[in-house]
Amino acid sequence: MSDTDIDPPEEAVQANVPEDADVDYEEAETQDSAAEEAAKHVPEAIPLQVENLTKRFGGLTAVDGASFEVEQGSLTGLIGPNGAGKSTTFNCVTGVLEPTAGTVRFNGENITGLAPHQIADRGLARTFQIARELGEMTVLENLMLAPMHQRGESLWRSVLPFTRGSVVEEEEEVLEDVWETLDFFDIDHLADEYAGNLSGGQRKLLELARVLLTDPDVLLLDEPFAGVNPSLEERLLEHLHELREQGYTFLIVEHDMDLIMDNCERVIVMHQGSVLTEGTPEDVKADERVLEAYLGGEVET
Repeated sequence: MSDTDIDPPEEAVQANVPEDADVDYEEAETQDSAAEEAAKHVPEAIPLQVENLTKRFGGLTAVDGASFEVEQGSLTGLIGPNGAGKSTTFNCVTGVLEPTAGTVRFNGENITGLAPHQIADRGLARTFQIARELGEMTVLENLMLAPMHQRGESLWRSVLPFTRGSVVEEEEEVLEDVWETLDFFDIDHLADEYAGNLSGGQRKLLELARVLLTDPDVLLLDEPFAGVNPSLEERLLEHLHELREQGYTFLIVEHDMDLIMDNCERVIVMHQGSVLTEGTPEDVKADERVLEAYLGGEVET
């Protein structure tokens, strides 16, 4: 190594500064430290942004200017008393309902008013309060249908000799992914069972497995624990935390406040169609307006 490759000592650097220069080295070091500290708190990516969302049904305003964000890789809870507008907000975000006003952005793109399949195609998927399985098909068949843009969806690719091979090859890959998903959710033993014969909790697992096979970035879960027994609820929570560790992002509507507080990093509280407050579970618990909202009292917004 040559002499020119060696960094000069700090004293030499300071010695080359003109004597009349006004330099505060301690302040410079403090500024550097502040910059380093600020770098540690760079905001997370925000895949889902909802701004001033409004939905009216005639003279009834179900969602009234709701605004919130969901951070990437987070478990975010959306809570509020009955009639707060949670499910309607979900429906507007995912294209089931067209908002009266406001904007929904996903990964920076304005998706307001797009059809549900267009939104799902972009990586924003959802489940419903009541599982919507195909009851006369087996669990395995339900899941085989889930991956989008399969070659076999095209009739001519499925029947023509020179394209049929690629269809079969893809189906084998999909089948492998489906069995891995069945195993992950501990429902592989139900693969040949008709979906219509499943219990309520098993249907919830099937729906979550099916939506996962669409390869989403963000999943909106509408009351995934409703009607689920405690042991299955615990399994569902374990699956959600494991998926979150794999990089998935969740926004969960749930009536069980304790469940949300114990499992989510951030909580959004809706009341009468608007966002009442949001923050960490500790912040939300300390907000007296949240208690008033659930008890039906007057709430200062």
